Amino acid sequence: MSIDGDWKVTVQTPMGAQEQTFSVTTDGDTVSGTVKSAMGEMEIKDGKIDGNSLTWKMDMTVPMPMTLDVEATVDGNKISGTAKSSFGPAPFEGEKVT
Repeated sequence: MSIDGDWKVTVQTPMGAQEQTFSVTTDGDTVSGTVKSAMGEMEIKDGKIDGNSLTWKMDMTVPMPMTLDVEATVDGNKISGTAKSSFGPAPFEGEKVT
């Protein structure tokens, strides 16, 4: 299964569970796209793919500015991983919708 597409995920944050949509596009070993949630949209930066492992950064502005470091693993139509911030790790999991 291609990693490209939209992924619906639930992130366990210090503010509670947050629903997000990852829209991901790959080009060779590069990952780009956006992450949308009720708090707005963030651009995927410095995205890399190695097999079924993904890493990227996002600059969050709401509720406070900080950079998130994200690591994810794709297994078929499932995705799981962790977004690391100054508040600690926020695990997430979800599945591909398109």
